Amino acid sequence: MKKQLWIAGFLLLGFAVSGQWSVAEDVNALTEAESSAGFEALLDGKDLDGWKHGGNWQVEDGVITREGRGGSLVYTAKKIPDDFELRFQWKVANGSNSGVYYRPGQYEYQILDNSVHADGKNPRTSAALLYFCMAPSHDATKPVGEWNAGRIVCKGTIIQHWLNGKKVIHFDYSDPRWAFNVDMLKKRGARLSARGANLSLQDHGDAVWYRAIKLRTLPADEELNRDEVVPAKISDEVLEAERKKLDGIVNRQKK
Repeated sequence: MKKQLWIAGFLLLGFAVSGQWSVAEDVNALTEAESSAGFEALLDGKDLDGWKHGGNWQVEDGVITREGRGGSLVYTAKKIPDDFELRFQWKVANGSNSGVYYRPGQYEYQILDNSVHADGKNPRTSAALLYFCMAPSHDATKPVGEWNAGRIVCKGTIIQHWLNGKKVIHFDYSDPRWAFNVDMLKKRGARLSARGANLSLQDHGDAVWYRAIKLRTLPADEELNRDEVVPAKISDEVLEAERKKLDGIVNRQKK
């Protein structure tokens, strides 16, 4: 009888989430398609084995969250491959700020509440951008409290950021058109040829949640989606504020 009640409850949970009579999906587990593509799950939904942190990160109901002080959450079980695809889901609270670091030297996929946080005023510091380098084509975030699907694809000199199924950045840093953007990235400390970072989830002291973190090495013969996207325009006023902020970052690095 107890077993039957447990099964019924599990089915009801699936219905509550999906609106259909089905068993609740474990978003941290690999789908058949992901397994076939070579993904591995970096989070089992139970604990933070393979991750290093200062005691401020934890797993609750299959979701990574943080509270208190302790710094970033770093995946130490393996390094990020040179050419890779990373998938993850994230959501923020009102005004929250975080980030996903995936290469040495300030390669950051910004996690942000664009609607409230000051960084949301500048496309080049808003959600899903390559921080202080390349602006997304548009704001594809979902409302605060809803899950967003992030995706990072890097191969050779190409960097792509995706958000909720939309490619918002296609950045080939060898292209002379983006010399200004490359210079900004270098000023923040990035070395374009550097590889072999540990995946890191940034702690800005704000409420943030992560789940379904999955990684794969891109095969040498796999073709990328080459459709280009146009970075969002930035007003002169915002550009001036950006210049001052970047100068402050550079000056702090010199000290």
